[in-house]
Amino acid sequence: MAKKDTKAGQTLTIPGEPGKTSAKQLAEIAIHPAALGLGTVQHFTRHSMGEQDATALFEALIDQTNAGKNGDLSQVRAMLAGQAISLNAIFTELARRAACNMGDYLQATQVYMRLALKAQAQCRSTIEALERLTNGHVQTVKHVHVSEGGQAVIADEFHHHTGGNANGQSGEQPHAPGKLSGTAGAGTALSGPDPLGQGVPIASGEGQATLQDARGQG
Repeated sequence: MAKKDTKAGQTLTIPGEPGKTSAKQLAEIAIHPAALGLGTVQHFTRHSMGEQDATALFEALIDQTNAGKNGDLSQVRAMLAGQAISLNAIFTELARRAACNMGDYLQATQVYMRLALKAQAQCRSTIEALERLTNGHVQTVKHVHVSEGGQAVIADEFHHHTGGNANGQSGEQPHAPGKLSGTAGAGTALSGPDPLGQGVPIASGEGQATLQDARGQG
């Protein structure tokens, strides 16, 4: 059985594994994501949630990390929703303080309003991240295919990213103009150089025409 002493006299107790020494197991615990999160959660929730049993908290973190590893992001979505609500509450309070100082203490008003707008922007970003995680998004990738004869064809490929465990499958990429019929991004081929002739027109030998004198003389 491996034990790791933590602050406030708490002890993290981990069942021993066959074939592993206590030193090896303690080293693995020291770099485990749940163990690293344990110290952070204990430190920042001590005053609001009280002291938590180290072993019970570690096991709860193990459950959550394993769920995320297996594709279950329900806890992560709930976390983002809670953070968005908290950020909105922070914005409201900071905006109230800015309003209370307006007219008398301009510098305090500016500080509070700047912090309020930062909380508002972070709230919006959190909501956008939650929406992408829940509903997925569509990404468009441009492809340029050059066929024989110097004809370039631009095609769009759509990747549908969905929330949850799986991503949508992209369609087959077109490789020739004949495959573009009925597909997104199909259009007129861009002109290219003629492989059998000159790409730039050559001036004829008839000479240049006489231009009219801009000053009205012959």
